[in-house]
Amino acid sequence: MQTGNLKRSLNLWHIVLLGVGYMTPMVVFDTFGIVSEKTGGHVPTAYIIALLAMLFTAASYGKMVKIYPQAGSSYTYTQKTISPHLGFLVGWSSLLDYLFLPMVNGILTKIYLTALFPEVYPWIWVVAFVLLMTVINLFNVNFAANFNSFLVFFQMLVIVTFGALVVKGVMGGEGTGEVLSVQPFIGPHMEVSTLITGATILCFSFLGFDAVTTLSEETPNPSKTVPRAIFLTALIGGVLFVTASFFTQLFFPDVSRFSDPEAASPEIALFVGGKLFQAFFLAGTLCGTLASGLASHASVSRLLYVMGRDQMIPKKLFGFVHPKYNTPFFNVIFVGSISLVALFLDLVTATSLINFGALIAFTFVNICVIVHSIRNKSFRTIRGFLSTILSPVLGAASVFILWLNLETSSLILGIVWAVIGIGYLLYRTKWFTESPPLFHFEKAQ
Repeated sequence: MQTGNLKRSLNLWHIVLLGVGYMTPMVVFDTFGIVSEKTGGHVPTAYIIALLAMLFTAASYGKMVKIYPQAGSSYTYTQKTISPHLGFLVGWSSLLDYLFLPMVNGILTKIYLTALFPEVYPWIWVVAFVLLMTVINLFNVNFAANFNSFLVFFQMLVIVTFGALVVKGVMGGEGTGEVLSVQPFIGPHMEVSTLITGATILCFSFLGFDAVTTLSEETPNPSKTVPRAIFLTALIGGVLFVTASFFTQLFFPDVSRFSDPEAASPEIALFVGGKLFQAFFLAGTLCGTLASGLASHASVSRLLYVMGRDQMIPKKLFGFVHPKYNTPFFNVIFVGSISLVALFLDLVTATSLINFGALIAFTFVNICVIVHSIRNKSFRTIRGFLSTILSPVLGAASVFILWLNLETSSLILGIVWAVIGIGYLLYRTKWFTESPPLFHFEKAQ
């Protein structure tokens, strides 16, 4: 069977917007109520702490992609830096993050649209969502990137409109009563411990900036472009989160107006702009699930492609690139088929699996930077030490705090998945008597 190659056709902003789409800017409203309750009305400050913590890990991804400008992300970095066996296990665990996010977005789409159209069978929304994501990703990565950009810009339009309505309301006496207020950021009863608790919850909103590394083989000059894209994705996402939460906190200094702080998003839209804006807001929320689903579907297809190219999973299927469309064609179909499991999963279970896979990837990318620095003795200068030792240590420490706050269900399900991966690796390497096969990317260029 004739196979093609991934085509280097994505520019910096294609990649950045795919990353921002993956992160879903509208998610700020889904978590606002619970974090506002925990932080005593200081969500923007908690977001700033979360952003600063995640930027250390983003910097580690940027360093590793300069060294290995390939599509495998944490799988490739661990494989090349530490061990092929460990690299496979990290990649296997990362699949949880990438594989289950399209499912989560399918479940969310079903929840939103079933509430709006209760007469339609819920399974129809899941099938329609998966089919749309699959078809868009099959034929051209640029088309997928451009469509994603539209979805991200629409979310930004919703957030801008929301901000304007908040300003109007606050000037009319709602909330704090003044637009230029520092109350959302700082207050007399603010506690560091509650802010860190809130930031820990919000760190999971940043999952996705790492996904842009899976597109390294589809952009010219990836060792320069992708590190910039990683940083910009995390930064732009952070700015959107801080800005949107600031305006929301102006209008809702506390959670007293919400009937359920854990599901405050519909009420936020209703109180700020009425039923017409609530419908517009819902459209933005749906654009968020579509953009995240599209980007995550593309990302996991590329990760599977690299693992297939390495022959760690069947190469004939997973290592195939369509000669005309330059996409991992069978992988896209495979991910679409797997995403239909959303028909039978609940939101809590699917989300739990995502968190475990993401934290495994974050942890090992930070470790890879440290190992590479020690091996190449690049830590001997002050700048080298700060960049390649201190920064990833701080990144790993931030991720460690997330591990401590991981739900028990996430840990249990993640460990079960990891054990399955270990079993497969034992079989594939004949009980570690053989090294996993490796694709020599440099020789293929």
